[in-house]
Amino acid sequence: MEVNFTGDITELSDGLELIAKELNLQLTNTGYPIQVKKTATGDLKVKNKDGKGSIVYKEKIHFFRALGVWIENYKKKGDFEITESPKFEMNGAMLDASRNGVLSVLSIQDLLRKMALMGLNVLMVYTEDTYEVKDYPYFGYMRGRYTEKEIEVCDQYASSLGIEMIPCIQTLAHLTEALKWNYAANIRDTPDILLVDEPETYEFIKKIITAATKPFKTNRIHIGMDEAFQLGLGRYLSKNGYEERFNVMNRHLKKVIAITEEKDLKPMIWSDMYFRLGSRNGGYYDLEAEIPEEVISSIPNTQLVYWDYYHTEEDFYRTFLQKHKELGSDPIFAGGVWTWNGISPNYGKAMVTSEAALMACKKEGVKEVFATMWGDNGAETPLVTALPVLQLYAEHSYHETVTRAHLEERFNYCTGGNFSDFMRLNDFDETPGVSKDNLHESNPSKILLWQDILIGLYDANIRDLSMDQHYKELIPDLEIAKQNNQEWKKMFEFYEQLAKVLSIKSEMGNHLKLSYETADREALSVHLNKLIELKDLTNDLRQKHRSLWFSMNKAFGWEVLDIRYGGLVARIETAIHRVEQWLEGTISTIEELEEERLHFEGPYPMPEGSIGRNIYKRIVTAGNLA
Repeated sequence: MEVNFTGDITELSDGLELIAKELNLQLTNTGYPIQVKKTATGDLKVKNKDGKGSIVYKEKIHFFRALGVWIENYKKKGDFEITESPKFEMNGAMLDASRNGVLSVLSIQDLLRKMALMGLNVLMVYTEDTYEVKDYPYFGYMRGRYTEKEIEVCDQYASSLGIEMIPCIQTLAHLTEALKWNYAANIRDTPDILLVDEPETYEFIKKIITAATKPFKTNRIHIGMDEAFQLGLGRYLSKNGYEERFNVMNRHLKKVIAITEEKDLKPMIWSDMYFRLGSRNGGYYDLEAEIPEEVISSIPNTQLVYWDYYHTEEDFYRTFLQKHKELGSDPIFAGGVWTWNGISPNYGKAMVTSEAALMACKKEGVKEVFATMWGDNGAETPLVTALPVLQLYAEHSYHETVTRAHLEERFNYCTGGNFSDFMRLNDFDETPGVSKDNLHESNPSKILLWQDILIGLYDANIRDLSMDQHYKELIPDLEIAKQNNQEWKKMFEFYEQLAKVLSIKSEMGNHLKLSYETADREALSVHLNKLIELKDLTNDLRQKHRSLWFSMNKAFGWEVLDIRYGGLVARIETAIHRVEQWLEGTISTIEELEEERLHFEGPYPMPEGSIGRNIYKRIVTAGNLA
C-alpha cells in the first residue's frame, strides 16, 4: 500500500521507515493521504472518511500503535473512527539474556518492531553478566555478552519507535556466573551474592552500573536485589558475625543508591527481599508478613517492582499492590509469560495470571507494568513464543477488558502469526494427567524428552496416561501451523519434530520394562526397532533446534543444549546396545530394568492435576551430575 503522511511527522520519520518495511508500506507523496496530529491529550485516535485518513497521538509509541490499528481497520471496513485511551504510562517486556540464550541484535530489533505495533513502550534486557565491562574481562566471558555498541544500536532503534530501553542488572544476588572467576574472590559472600560492606564490592558495583547505563538514553535502571536468600550468611558471617538481615539489606541498598544518585539515575528493585525478611516462613507472598516501621522508613529512594506470575485471583494482586503502597512506593508490576517452564510455553497459566493481574493493576491505579520473559535452565523455549502474552499486555493497556476474539485479531495483525497455532504449543505440557491451564506448572515435554530411557525417573508418573498418543495427535496440527506461519516456520518445524520424538519416547521406558518383566522377546524386538528410529529422530530434532537457535540467538549457550542432546543420543544408543545384548543372550539381566519404578515426587508431594516439574540435572539421573 502506498501512503502519504502529512502533518506532525518529524519525530516519526526514522521509526516510519522501519515500520513501513514491517507492514509493506511505501511512503510516497502520491499515496493514500493520512493526516498526523500530535496532541497534549492521552487518547490516540484513528479515522478514515471520504478517502482520507487521520491519526491523532500524544506519545510516539501511540502513533505506531495507531498506525497498525488504522491499516488493520482500513483493510477490513473502509470508513471508521476509533479512539483508544492508554491505561498505563509504561507497559512492555523484560527479556532474559542470562540463562544461556542471548538474543541477537537483529532479533531484538524484530521484537521492537512488533512491540511498536502492539503499542508497548518499554523493553528491559536482563543481563546478570552478559554486558561488556571493560575493567573486568572475565565478566560475561564466553557467555555472549553484548558489547557497548550493540546495546547502543538497539537503544537507538527502540527510541526511533518510541520505546524506552532500560538496563536491568543485578547488584546483590543472582551473580553466580559473574562471581565464579578468581577476580571476584574478594567480593564474593556466597557463590551468587556479593560481599556487603567490602569496599572492593562497591568499586565493582560502580563500574558495572557505569558500563550498564552508558549505552542507554534513559536515566532509569533496574538494579535487581531479589532472591538473596543467603544474604550475610557466607563470608560475611565469618567476618562480622550474625546480623539482622534487614539491616544488611538496607545498608547495602543505600550504598548502591548513593552510586545511582551520583550518576543521576532513577533505580528500581525487585521487592521480594523486604517481604521475605518480614515473613516468618521466608515467603514472598505471605499476607501476614510484617515489615518493621523503622525498616519501612529507612528504605532508600527507589521504586519497588512487585513480581508475581503465580496467582489467579484478582483480589490477591490488589491486596499485595496495596501492601507495596504501604511501603511508600508507587509500585511497578511485573508479570510473567511463562517461557521458562521447560521446552515449551505454558500459555494456560500465563494467560490466567496475566488477566487477573492486569485487571487488578488497572483498578489499583498502577501506572507501570511489564511482562518478564525468563529462560530458566538453559533457555530451551524460544523467546518468540512470548508474543501472544505480550499482545495480551498490549491490549489491556488500551482497553478496559479484552476478549479472545479481539486478542486473536490483533495478534495476527501485529505479528503475522496465527494465534490458535501458537496456542497448540501449550499442549506440549497441558497433557493427560495435567489440570486445565496447567496451574501447577507441570513440564512433561521437558521431562519426557530428557529423562533416561533405561532409568526413567518419571515413568511411574505417566503410567497409563497415553502420552505417546497425545503427542502423535499434535503432529498434523503442527504441520499445518508450519505452513500457516511462514515467519515462524523454523519454530513450528522444531516443535513438530519434538512431537514426533515424544510420540515414541514418552512411554518407551514403561514399554521396555513391561516387555522385559514378561520376557516378551517379540515385543522387545519391536521396541528395539523403535529405539533405532528414535535415535535418528532425536538427531533431527537437535539439528532443527540448532537451526532455530542460530536464527535468533548468539552462538554462546547452544553448547549446553548440544551437550544435552549428545547425552540423550548416547543414552538411546546405550539402550539399543543393552536390549540387543539381552536378546542375543550376551547378558541375562538388564539391571536398569530390574529396578522398581517409584513415583517422582520431588521435594514436595505433587498436587492433583500435576505430573511434575523439574530441571535437567534432576530429570536425567538420580546420580550426581556435577
